[in-house]
Amino acid sequence: MRNTWWAKTLRIVGIVFMSLTAFFTLMGGAGTTCVALNPTGFGESFSGIAPYQWLWILFVLIGIAAGILGVRAVVQLIKGTRKAYRDALIALIIGTAINAIHLVASRALRGGSLPVDAVLYTNVLTLIIFLLFGIPGIWQGVNYEKPAGEDQTGGKAAAFALGACGLLALTIQFLMAPTHTIGGVNYADVWHAALTLIGLGSLLAGIGAWFLPRPAGRPIQPAHKVITE
Repeated sequence: MRNTWWAKTLRIVGIVFMSLTAFFTLMGGAGTTCVALNPTGFGESFSGIAPYQWLWILFVLIGIAAGILGVRAVVQLIKGTRKAYRDALIALIIGTAINAIHLVASRALRGGSLPVDAVLYTNVLTLIIFLLFGIPGIWQGVNYEKPAGEDQTGGKAAAFALGACGLLALTIQFLMAPTHTIGGVNYADVWHAALTLIGLGSLLAGIGAWFLPRPAGRPIQPAHKVITE
């Protein structure tokens, strides 16, 4: 069942969603830095959060930490390491919780929560997908905690994930422009050079992962066969 087409497809889909969510969460945490450090510098709409600056600093720190945990989980999922699935769930739960609190606080203190909504909904969607993967009948095929052996699904998943994250990095300044343009300045584009380099680098790495797949590992042998050898 693990090597059926649907099981391979689900493993790739899960890794791609986890990659996008981790990257989005990481950028969301880092992007909150401007307001967290200078809450009165972006007009009256943000002035209400000034007395709670400490809370926004926590949103930055925990958001970045959740993103890093997500990236780590993606690597584990691709490799099929032990506790990969558990660590992915932990990263998603932290990302969902911190962005839910961020959303509620933003709506209460400044009357709006965009773009936190998008980060939260992305975490929730991916969390639901991974919880569905835990259903026994589906888990038998998806099981992220088994080494890939001769299966090249991990390499293909890495290629898709890198490509998707690369496209996100190259387009995020345009996607977030409606919620980040203040006084005619698109603050989602302040890291244009860095995001462009990250995006192009991820795309090239994804192409490399597709055409230069990692060597297949040795298939796992039954215990009785290993002993007799």
